[in-house]
Amino acid sequence: MRYIPRRAFLHFAAGAGALAAVPRLAFAQAYPARPVRIIVGFAAGGPTDILARLIGAWLSQRLGRQFIVDPRPGAGSNLATEAVVNAPADGYTLLLTAVANTINETLYGDLKFNFIRDITPVASIMRAFFVMVVPPSFPAKTVPDFIAYAKANPDKINMGTAGTGTPQHVAGELFKMLTGVKMVTVHYRGAAPAAVDLMAGQVQVVFDNMASSLPYIRAGKLRALAVTTVERSPALPDVPTVGEFVPGFEASGLFGLGAPKATPAAVIQTLNREVNAGLADPNIQARIADLGGAVVATTPAEFGKLLAAEVEKWGKVVKFSGAKPE
Repeated sequence: MRYIPRRAFLHFAAGAGALAAVPRLAFAQAYPARPVRIIVGFAAGGPTDILARLIGAWLSQRLGRQFIVDPRPGAGSNLATEAVVNAPADGYTLLLTAVANTINETLYGDLKFNFIRDITPVASIMRAFFVMVVPPSFPAKTVPDFIAYAKANPDKINMGTAGTGTPQHVAGELFKMLTGVKMVTVHYRGAAPAAVDLMAGQVQVVFDNMASSLPYIRAGKLRALAVTTVERSPALPDVPTVGEFVPGFEASGLFGLGAPKATPAAVIQTLNREVNAGLADPNIQARIADLGGAVVATTPAEFGKLLAAEVEKWGKVVKFSGAKPE
């Protein structure tokens, strides 16, 4: 047996103890070590809030800490975004990013933040589908018919929206921009009153959220002329896309998670990995389909590119429309 001097033994024992402590220290400092807030810029109970709770529940289960949904409605999600921008960059305050963020960057001229600069992309979650709907009595039964009718009757069609700068509004403005048709834009305080007036014939077209319109379409109370996404929707497989008749048209709502600028890369990667694992789960895919969308799984860098492209796209549409925040 080899003899080890006492001093050398003590050094070895101390070193071994330090090595044994490394995993414990790493575990103690592992993310997340406490509850995480997901701030949502819209009221509780709406589709954005439901999406945040769906992803929050999954992350809570996977990472062993509560992910608490914190609704901060107001100013088209700008209050929520500003709160996250000003939060510590430690991964414990996240933003449920919505299509509104990419519209507001141009719509509002006095933001106290720059969305692309000040929010770090974490993970995309879904794209929400929209559908171009008209009352059953409307004479046009196809998108080409609609365009022909609108051009023959300029400013005779009323286009309802859920409010200035909402996804429904900019989708309709994109349609006007690419087709050259002239319609009167009628803003409502939400999608529900716009749908009511659409079914009553007070307005003649709405680019509405798929989940909201689908029951009325299936009941024959509304007619779907086209979906607004690049590909046809599984929920309405026989309904064409607007882009099949209007080249370059695509309108959908991109949702995901963001974090304050300078949040550690290791935290971002952990969250991205776990969100993507959730998006591969059939139950979550089904729930997202119920919300009128489809999962979109990306890396943080890919999500950042998508967001930048959306900001550029909707910026052009907002400028074309001349929209100003209410």
